[in-house]
Amino acid sequence: MREIEAAVARVLASGWYVLGPEHDAFEGELAQYIGSQHVVLLGNGTDALELGLAALGVTLGDRVITVANAGAYATVAMRLLGAIPVFADVSPETHLMTVETFEAALASSAEQPRAVVVTHLYGAVADVEGIAAVAHRHGIAVLEDCAQSLGARRGGRLAGTTGDIATTSFYPTKNLGALGDGGAVYTNDSALADAVRRMRQYGWTSKYRIEVDHGRNSRLDELQAAILRVKLPHLDEWNERRRAIHTQYQAASSSLVHSTDEAFIAHLAVATSSQRDRVRERLASSGVSTDVHYPLPDHRQGFPVALATAPLPVTERLAGEVFSVPMFPQLTASEIDRISEALAAAESADG
Repeated sequence: MREIEAAVARVLASGWYVLGPEHDAFEGELAQYIGSQHVVLLGNGTDALELGLAALGVTLGDRVITVANAGAYATVAMRLLGAIPVFADVSPETHLMTVETFEAALASSAEQPRAVVVTHLYGAVADVEGIAAVAHRHGIAVLEDCAQSLGARRGGRLAGTTGDIATTSFYPTKNLGALGDGGAVYTNDSALADAVRRMRQYGWTSKYRIEVDHGRNSRLDELQAAILRVKLPHLDEWNERRRAIHTQYQAASSSLVHSTDEAFIAHLAVATSSQRDRVRERLASSGVSTDVHYPLPDHRQGFPVALATAPLPVTERLAGEVFSVPMFPQLTASEIDRISEALAAAESADG
């Protein structure tokens, strides 16, 4: 807290609040952490998805493959571009897109998709290498949505460094959270980074001169950049703490998803139950709050224009079964024990 207070005071004393030294320093530090050549900071994670897709050339009428079980963020972003989502089903074990579900969605698409959004859900990492190999053979660009997986590593490689471009969010509940909204795009492609950099500030090529389409005002302010600079060095430690908490939960309840994946950083602790309401009621009676990530698949949302989709049986089933229990690194040992005991008791009753 003192480090954050000092960072805020430093910004206030500087008199520089937008696109200043804290912003530039955080872009460099985050790029070094990720191992990416370019990081472009933005106002929020949804802008990152929208501008990342726009940089890939996604525009009106283009198809984009994505999943329907991840809160509709990617779907909202592509609809802002006038693009058409093509939904892939997910693995019943991991709840992630797989090569097989991607290929099935590709086969179902009426037209060749322009891009695929691979969402690394709950803090896990999808098989982006396999998906990207298929996508690139078909000339399909790959965007990795890392809003729930920043810092996740598989084989020493961080999520977000395989596709053409990646996005993340700094919403306060994320593994690396600001004290407000924030987001970023990262890539090794200079042209993509430059396009996003121009779009985040009205499409300017120079001050007051607009030459790039789809511009807007989407800039991470100096206060949030300074706060995130304080937090970034702690990210790996906090992710390990999340993993440890999840491991204890898993020992108490086998219904939790993502128990052994080496890359898993436990953004969420998600369980499944065919008797979800009853289990949540039992947990609530033990003083354990729960939430549902996510209760309504994208293709069932009330968008003004109905979305046609191929059958998504796993996605639809999971929407009625998933629920989340508390997960953040500041949980105390006694709180973790109480949640674990409640999970064990609820699972026993469910069984």
